[in-house]
Amino acid sequence: MTGPAAPDDPAPAGLADACVLAVDLGTGGPKVAVVSGDGRVLAHTFVPVGLRLFDGGGAEQDPGEWWAAITTASRRAVAEAGVEPGRFVGVGCTGQWSGTVAVDAAGEAVAPAIIWMDSRGHRAVRRAVGGPVTVLGYHPRKALRWIRTTGGAPGLSGKDPLAHILYLRDEHPDVYERTATFLEPVDYLNLRLTGRACASYDSIAAHWVTDNRRVGSVAYDDTLLAWSGLDRSRLPDLVPPGSIVGTVSTQAAVELGVPAGLPVASASGDLHSAVVGSGAVEDFAGHLYIGTSSWISAHVPFKKTSVATNVASIPAALAGRYLVADEHETAGACLTFAMDALGVTDFDEVAALVEAAPPGSGKVLFTPWLNGERSPVDDHTVRGGFHNLSLSTTRADLVRSVLEGVALDSRWLLDAVERFCGRRFETLAFVGGGARSDQWCQVHADVLGRRIVQMAEPVLANVRGAALLALVALGRVTVDRIPSLVEAQATFEPDASLRPRYDELFAEFVTLYRRTKGVYRRLNGG
Repeated sequence: MTGPAAPDDPAPAGLADACVLAVDLGTGGPKVAVVSGDGRVLAHTFVPVGLRLFDGGGAEQDPGEWWAAITTASRRAVAEAGVEPGRFVGVGCTGQWSGTVAVDAAGEAVAPAIIWMDSRGHRAVRRAVGGPVTVLGYHPRKALRWIRTTGGAPGLSGKDPLAHILYLRDEHPDVYERTATFLEPVDYLNLRLTGRACASYDSIAAHWVTDNRRVGSVAYDDTLLAWSGLDRSRLPDLVPPGSIVGTVSTQAAVELGVPAGLPVASASGDLHSAVVGSGAVEDFAGHLYIGTSSWISAHVPFKKTSVATNVASIPAALAGRYLVADEHETAGACLTFAMDALGVTDFDEVAALVEAAPPGSGKVLFTPWLNGERSPVDDHTVRGGFHNLSLSTTRADLVRSVLEGVALDSRWLLDAVERFCGRRFETLAFVGGGARSDQWCQVHADVLGRRIVQMAEPVLANVRGAALLALVALGRVTVDRIPSLVEAQATFEPDASLRPRYDELFAEFVTLYRRTKGVYRRLNGG
């Protein structure tokens, strides 16, 4: 592990005086921050919100609770920052992606939000993408059109907004009929801020009904809408990334504690903002994110799809760019689950237990598929577990195996992403809550065999990214300046002596999935 170099490209004079209110709506609750024009987080607050899980794959949250938590967090952050109201120049939102909020003509939510974890629409989406003949679940003609047009296709697990909307149409027709517009969670936030219902090219991408071949002029595709069964009149109008979609209303300003009339930038999903908040804005500059879920991504100069690994490039939050899209359903959530199950009280105890166990955790393997998986396999029925336990297995082995299991899953995904990009990523910028742990940074370096750069304040990468995207939209920051505005904290090099041990565990990790997926399908497919 080595320390980072300090940035040598200072921000222009006066840029630090500007401030942006940045909102990151995570699954656990929103973070709201006041971020200066030179990328410094002056103050931030987190307020938790509830999550309701149901048998059959349901996962919902209350949009009203989101907004109440955001306004509470905003007032606290603004008060803590202590900046003059005149320093605020705009608002930027990011948050959980691939969810659905149904709103009526007045902009009020008519039902709980269906979030990215929800798979209740998997049967409906399979009917939409299937046909008399299917290959890997898709009618070949439909799959070809979807891939050529969007760069991807609706996931068979039913966790995309397309599946959410079809589920509401089929199972809750009263909600469907009352809905004027179906919105991504972040676009719902912009509606609450400005009164305008719209989506950007990047936020709409997970609906898989837009023609993304010309990244500067994305539009809905009539054929894909027809095949999907979606009603265009119930979908939002589209705006380019980097747009100013409106201004903060008087009511929202009072609730948030900021001046009315502030420009509001087009919203982005957490995947899109994290890469900007990590500073990895150049093509093929990779980043690793671990929060509730996880991913490995980078900007790329092409639209492409890997059906076999469920990796695709989609419109980025930076105008005219594409971004690699993939996801692990649970990562940080696995550690939270294990702490609860094993009676671990805090992260200091986690660190002590990890230190007490040897690398490789006595060959205990943890598979982190607690809510199914998306990439490099799209499988909503697979589940996680501890494997190769014995009477000599310790509590420390179990806890360390969770960190290693998530890293082994990252290695599986990294292999798919590198093949997709046609190059090896020697370095990954690490952000998200998981990156706060030096031990998890080192575990990832050792398991992946790659240099891991722990970014400063990694848990704030999304709010920082949302703020930087807003500053770009406002014309106050150029994209090429972003890397100089994001600091690194430490660098972790892989321990070559551990490579054989992790190579062995990785091979068995992948074998476990291949040998047990049928069991999970039979147990959970109903």
